[in-house]
Amino acid sequence: TTSNIQATNKNQLQTIMMKVLLCGGGNAIHVLSSYISSRDDTHVTVLSLFPGEADKLRDAIPEEGIRCINDLGDDVFGKPDAVIGKAEDVPKDLDIVVFALPSFTHEMYLKALKPYLKAGVTIGAMPGEGGFDLCAIHNLGSEFCRHSNLFALETLPWACRILEYGKKVEVLGTKKEVEVIVSPKHGTTKDEVVTEVLHKLVGRLPELDPADNFLAVTLMNINSVWHPTISDGFYRNRDVTVPFDEPPLFYYGADEYTGEKLSKISDEVLEIKRVLLEKYPSLHLHSLHHVSEWMLRSYGDDIGDKTSIYTMLRTNKGYRGLTHPMREVQVEGQTKYLPNFRYRYFTEDLPMGLIVTRGIAELAGVKTPHMDDVILWCQEMLGKEYLVDGELKGKDLEYTRAPQRYGFATLDSFMEVNHYLDDAPTNAVESHVSSLATKVETPAQ
Repeated sequence: TTSNIQATNKNQLQTIMMKVLLCGGGNAIHVLSSYISSRDDTHVTVLSLFPGEADKLRDAIPEEGIRCINDLGDDVFGKPDAVIGKAEDVPKDLDIVVFALPSFTHEMYLKALKPYLKAGVTIGAMPGEGGFDLCAIHNLGSEFCRHSNLFALETLPWACRILEYGKKVEVLGTKKEVEVIVSPKHGTTKDEVVTEVLHKLVGRLPELDPADNFLAVTLMNINSVWHPTISDGFYRNRDVTVPFDEPPLFYYGADEYTGEKLSKISDEVLEIKRVLLEKYPSLHLHSLHHVSEWMLRSYGDDIGDKTSIYTMLRTNKGYRGLTHPMREVQVEGQTKYLPNFRYRYFTEDLPMGLIVTRGIAELAGVKTPHMDDVILWCQEMLGKEYLVDGELKGKDLEYTRAPQRYGFATLDSFMEVNHYLDDAPTNAVESHVSSLATKVETPAQ
């Protein structure tokens, strides 16, 4: 009968429906909610543990869903199936969990979700700030992670901003290419399956280029180099207590000194790469590039002048109009602006980014004077203490993802325990990615 056919079709639809959990509530979650919820083959739940945010977001989303103004084509509308504020309410048998929130909150979400996740789930971060795998293993357990699929994007796929909370978000610029790591490293075919799933969820662009391993993604953490260094370069000769009349431009306000500093810090990261490859010849770090190459690969012809890092920063369409994070103050009845050193450029990109790279450098015996300059200035602005007398031994190290925070004192133990030299597949991951592949067929956009 017609009713039986409809019931059968509904049951078939349920069997192929991919259950997606999106964690967060900011700019990126708005885009992902719109993109992924617009598909016919997904069930999307948004989880925010920030007090009151789930209720606020749920109430704000209109019936037609969140409108995403897409820089690459038509606008997209999508409404998540549920917006929840408690981990205990997540759907059973999740296929994929995406963290798109500040990395200093990852640990809180991992701990909250742990009782409700089953081994074999695909779980990762956009972006995967330095040491996401260390944080996941520390909180979910090594055995769970070895039998599940961890992934990380080196950066968000796009620059985006909320125009109207819960209703409208704009993609300012979609990157041309973003590197992604799926771990454990389980063979090219299986890597491609998970990458294909992620690719279809975020849209036809950017191209998701497989990175070598989590170590490569950690060391290629562009935000950890960009944001602290550009901030240091801009404020280095300024009195940070003197307010501005308007928020200064971030990328377009960079000077030649800053461009050179970015290059020198990137050189230090590449020296870490050289030392690691010399000690471990079988290690794969091909996806670790200089920041100038990253810029060209990510933005391509959106850059007007490709002469140097300095000129690329100031002529990249994707960076147009973006300002330094500021906080408003009132001065003689007028609104002025002071630097906001509590913004994620400092609270996230330093302890979960540059400090992690610095920790690996310390284990590898690589000197990083330019990186140290930036860290010392940033930690002073934050009122934190990570780097002391040339070593990561400050009182606030426990709030970072540095290898030293997790008890690693030697390079060998760091490399071995985290399986950076191990390409072996696991049966659970092989089974999971095979089933995941059947649940996603064609892109919604």
